[in-house]
Amino acid sequence: MKCLFLLCLCLVPIVVFSSTFTSKNPINLPSDATPVLDVAGKELDSRLSYRIISTFWGALGGDVYLGKSPNSDAPCANGIFRYNSDVGPSGTPVRFIGSSSHFGQGIFENELLNIQFAISTSKLCVSYTIWKVGDYDASLGTMLLETGGTIGQADSSWFKIVKSSQFGYNLLYCPVTSTMSCPFSSDDQFCLKVGVVHQNGKRRLALVKDNPLDVSFKQVQ
Repeated sequence: MKCLFLLCLCLVPIVVFSSTFTSKNPINLPSDATPVLDVAGKELDSRLSYRIISTFWGALGGDVYLGKSPNSDAPCANGIFRYNSDVGPSGTPVRFIGSSSHFGQGIFENELLNIQFAISTSKLCVSYTIWKVGDYDASLGTMLLETGGTIGQADSSWFKIVKSSQFGYNLLYCPVTSTMSCPFSSDDQFCLKVGVVHQNGKRRLALVKDNPLDVSFKQVQ
């Protein structure tokens, strides 16, 4: 598994681009761009908060939440987990910051975006609300999702929401690649699937080869 991730990252072509998406580096919104929908059938809005929920129920369900990573020396909670069941606490709200934000507030399938937990926090912990992919974890054989990222920067962790082959949607992690010059590309050869691994009895979001996490989005009222 380690070789798989290293190979994927080594194959990534390096490109030079602006550290942020600005008017000097415009992004064209494709005419066939498909909005991502929440469970009520409404288009996602970057100004609103949502819970990432499972498309399944019972032991197969469970919302995504922010929690403390085992053995972490981070000053704030920085682990991204999924509850072990849909019976119990609700997940931590998130908001999606799309690379096409200058076109409006919509979030679209196959669009590169950042994800941020939408919670009140101290100034010290602000960056610990922004999703990123951490270093390779040898004990689990994969890279874990955590917080401590940046928004709209060249070194940000970029994700995509894509339609699932089963139910709902999947999340993909897309390293810095030539897709940045075409942030709506449906070519996901350099993107990796987000799924779940077991860490100390909890379900931790991580990069996986198979069985991506099927999710839906529920607006926080």
